[in-house]
Amino acid sequence: MFARLLIVVLAIAFAVGLVARPSGSAGKPVRYVVRPTDTLWSIAARHYPGDTREGIWQLQHRNHLRGTTLVPGQRLVLP
Repeated sequence: MFARLLIVVLAIAFAVGLVARPSGSAGKPVRYVVRPTDTLWSIAARHYPGDTREGIWQLQHRNHLRGTTLVPGQRLVLP
């Protein structure tokens, strides 16, 4: 009895695995061009809800920034 149930469950799991597709929910990355008065703080405050410090960390990590200095015209990828 248990063996039959196990076989049915495994067969269903296998079938679902065959027809499953990636969701594609990530979409295209959003790019942001730095303006003369922008700071990491102001960009993070505008684009990330919650703790702005977490947004700054995400911006630095995603764009491989070592510091907080931004240059006007610099292109950032928003995580």
